[in-house]
Amino acid sequence: MMRNETNKVASDALALSALAWVLSDESRAQRLLATTGLTPDQLRAGLGNAAVLAAAIRFLEAWEPDLVACASDLGAAPSDLVGARRQLENE
Repeated sequence: MMRNETNKVASDALALSALAWVLSDESRAQRLLATTGLTPDQLRAGLGNAAVLAAAIRFLEAWEPDLVACASDLGAAPSDLVGARRQLENE
């Protein structure tokens, strides 16, 4: 696998994990839908879409306590999540 491909896979995986973390809490999931304008169907359909995954991380970035808590729970640094979002936005 080439470096860019490896970065893409890692970014996708981290973003999907972050999205799962967001959705694990009902009130946080509702805030995600409200702030992104996504419907549950659009969210499900967009799981492989870089823009949808980046939006989930941007949602976390908007509230630092969630960003830090998510990163901690995922065994990552907050900067890893931000880097994944940047990678996804550049696809």
